[in-house]
Amino acid sequence: MTQSMPPVPPSQPGRSTLPPPPPYAPGGAGPTGFSPAPSPSTRPRRGTFAALVLTGALLVGGGAGIGGAAIYDAANDDTTSSAGTSLPVVDSGKQAAADGSVESVAETVLPSVVALSVTGNGGSGSGSGAVLDSDGLILTNDHVLTLGGEIDAKDAQVVVSFNDGTKKRAEVVGTDPLTDTALVKVDGAEDLKPITIGKSSNLTVGQEVVAIGSPFGLESTVTSGIVSALNRPVQVARDANGNTTAYPAIQTDAAINPGNSGGPLVNMEGQLVGINASIRSASNGQGSAGSIGLGFAIPIDSVLPIIEQMRAGEAPTHARLGIQVSNAASDPRSGQNSSDPTADGARIESAEQGSAATDAGLRAGDVITAVDGIRIEDAESLIATVRSFRPGDTVKVTYLRGGKEGTTELKLGSDG
Repeated sequence: MTQSMPPVPPSQPGRSTLPPPPPYAPGGAGPTGFSPAPSPSTRPRRGTFAALVLTGALLVGGGAGIGGAAIYDAANDDTTSSAGTSLPVVDSGKQAAADGSVESVAETVLPSVVALSVTGNGGSGSGSGAVLDSDGLILTNDHVLTLGGEIDAKDAQVVVSFNDGTKKRAEVVGTDPLTDTALVKVDGAEDLKPITIGKSSNLTVGQEVVAIGSPFGLESTVTSGIVSALNRPVQVARDANGNTTAYPAIQTDAAINPGNSGGPLVNMEGQLVGINASIRSASNGQGSAGSIGLGFAIPIDSVLPIIEQMRAGEAPTHARLGIQVSNAASDPRSGQNSSDPTADGARIESAEQGSAATDAGLRAGDVITAVDGIRIEDAESLIATVRSFRPGDTVKVTYLRGGKEGTTELKLGSDG
């Protein structure tokens, strides 16, 4: 499962982690129709952003880590050079960026990336964002604006720093905690360059990508890598009602650190394909955490409808099955051997009458193993997969009942 680790501002090194969440269990159904058992709550420290994580410590937002090597001190970034050297120098001049290179992508995308400074309720943090239109609409993460759940987004005081050094105040347009997305708008901005939106569904494992943002408050930082996995179920938070923030993430080894949250992950055409949102950390609570080549981005395809709803001033809606689930492998009632490590699926604990699931003939005890051909390993992956669809979409569900496989088609419901 995914855990969250609050990032810290550069002036306050450190971090805290949440313990792994308990298994899914029956509970009050929330907007998504899934109700995992609540986990012990750990309130992020003020001055931090909640970082999102996958089965371990994850972090996002802003902060400075102290490793076993030299510490970068921005206050003492003095360099010296010797004047008057007789050593030969070859000046080949600046070379034009080759098409499809990281350099070319950076030139294209950097003007569309911003740094966000957020304060509220005595806390503060930093994050990143991408310009969506010339009117000043900016996409970021919900956890960036709420300081990891420490404040209500409407109380956030946001300052946006643009690539040219200009700073503007911004107002919150909308937030969606269940997909960890949010919009802010800057008034009076001029000559903004919107980012080009691509298709995350076109990504393939091994494809090169570039991440741009403000890790540890270092604005306009460019890192590159590849897509190391697709549709990785990432659960990063739960609200007071047990509703889960989860998504089928793009996994990348491009270096992503606290402060990259909300910034774009782009393909080599400079097109937005994901929103950098979480990392996995090797930290065990005894030291500082940082990038270990496991970063996670929210696929842009799955949240574009949410973005459009927030942009129009509407409350975001999400697809739901209307069921409560647990992990099949840990439940002896699943019809599978609970001691079998190969057991996969999400077992239906209960289903609401009149829900999408019951209307399609699903019932308690069934084990869902696939949705539209996407393999379901556990309750977390079911939530993340359903979250990638929209209310009203028709999907094919594969399930086990009494050890026999069956399939059914259903029209997903809505929490709206």
